[in-house]
Amino acid sequence: MQIADIQSNIFVHLPFTVTLLLLLLTARVLGEIFERMGHPAMIGEILSGFILGPSVLHLVGYSNEIRVLSELGIFFLIVLAGMEIRPEEIRKSVKGKNALIAVMGFVIPMIFGLLIGFLLDMDWLLTLFIGLCIAITALPVSVRILMDLGKLNTDIGQKIISAAIFNDVVALLILGIILDSADPTASLSTILISTFITIFKVGVFTVIIYLVYKVVQVTAYKIPIIQNRITRLLAFLKGKESLFALIIAFVLVFSSISEVLGLHFVVGAFFGAMLLNKEFLGSDNFEKIKNNTSGISMGFLSPIFFASIGLQFNLMSINNFTLLALILVASFASKILGGYIGGRLAGLSNLRSYTLGIGLNARGIMELVIANIALQNGFIDSMVYSILVLMGIVTTLVSPYFLKKCFHRIDRLEPGNGTS
Repeated sequence: MQIADIQSNIFVHLPFTVTLLLLLLTARVLGEIFERMGHPAMIGEILSGFILGPSVLHLVGYSNEIRVLSELGIFFLIVLAGMEIRPEEIRKSVKGKNALIAVMGFVIPMIFGLLIGFLLDMDWLLTLFIGLCIAITALPVSVRILMDLGKLNTDIGQKIISAAIFNDVVALLILGIILDSADPTASLSTILISTFITIFKVGVFTVIIYLVYKVVQVTAYKIPIIQNRITRLLAFLKGKESLFALIIAFVLVFSSISEVLGLHFVVGAFFGAMLLNKEFLGSDNFEKIKNNTSGISMGFLSPIFFASIGLQFNLMSINNFTLLALILVASFASKILGGYIGGRLAGLSNLRSYTLGIGLNARGIMELVIANIALQNGFIDSMVYSILVLMGIVTTLVSPYFLKKCFHRIDRLEPGNGTS
C-alpha cells in the first residue's frame, strides 16, 4: 500500500482542478521568488509540495492523478534535455578515464549504503534498497539543476549527465535483479539467470540506440532530401502541431522499448530525444519543437513534478533518528567523495572534481521510484520510505546552492577552460 493511500483520510477533499490550481500556483510563486533570489526555481517548487502536503497544511495529497502529471513532467523535461545534448558529447564524457567518474560516483555511495545496513544489522533486501537509493543520481533533477544554472552544455555538466545516466541504468539493472530473485527460496542458479537476462536486455537496448545513431550518421549527406520530405509531409498533414506530435511519438517509441526491456522510461526518452538534431529537422522546426516542449515542461508539468516530491514526504512518520542521520550523512559524503575520486582519477583539478561530486548528489525522482517499488513490495516500511524521501528532498534542495557556488569559483579561478 502506498503512503498516499494510508494518508488519504487526513486531507481536505478538494476537486482535482482546485488541487491542481493550488499546486501549480504555489509552485510557480515560490519558484519565481527563488529565481529572483538567484536560486533555482525547482527549490521553491519542491517546498510548495512540502507546504501543501502532509507535513504542514494537509491540503493536497499525492494522488494517482498527480503521479500521472508528474511522470509526464519527467518525460518532457528529459526530452528537453536530450534535445540539448549531442550523442558525441555523451560518448566523449564517458570515454577513457572519464568513465571512472560514473563508476566511482555509483560504487562508493553503494558501499556506504551497504555499510549502514550491516552496522544496524538490517535485512539484506532492506540494506540493498538503502544502498541503491544512496547510490543513484536522479537524471531529471540533475538536468533541471544544470538548466537552471545555465551549465547543461558545459564540460562538467555533460560529465554529470553522463554519470547520472550510468547511475540510473546500473541502479535499474540491480533493481530488476532484486525483483526477479527476491523470493527467499530462489536458488543461486535462478539469481544468476535473472542477472544475465537483465544484462542482455540492456545490451539489446544499447544495440538499438547504436544502430539508429549509425543510420543517422550514414544518411547525413541526405539532409536536404530529408528536410524536403519533412516539409512535404507537414504540408500534407492538416492537423495542428503535426510535427510536434510526430517527434513526441518518435521519442515515445524509445521510451516504450526501454520499459518493455525492464528499464525506466526516462532512459529511452533521453536517448530518443538526443537523436533529434536541427540538421535533420531544420533550424526553424527544431527551435519550434524545443520551444513547445519547454513551454509544456517548464510552464506546467515540471513544477507539478517537483512539487510532488514535497508531497510524498511525511515528517510525522519518522521516528528512527539514528537511521535518518546515518543516511543523510552517508548520502552527502559518499557522493561527494565518489565524484571527487572519479574526477581526480580522470585527471581533473580538485575544484572540478569536487564540483562533480556536488553535481551527482541530487536524488529526487529516481530514488523515489526505487523507494516506492520497495514500499509496494513490502521490502521497506513507511518510516524507512519517509527517511529515503527526506534524503531525496534534502539532497535535491541543497545541491543547487553548492553547485552554483562551485561553478562561480570555477568561472573565477579557471575561466575559459570548458565550463561555458
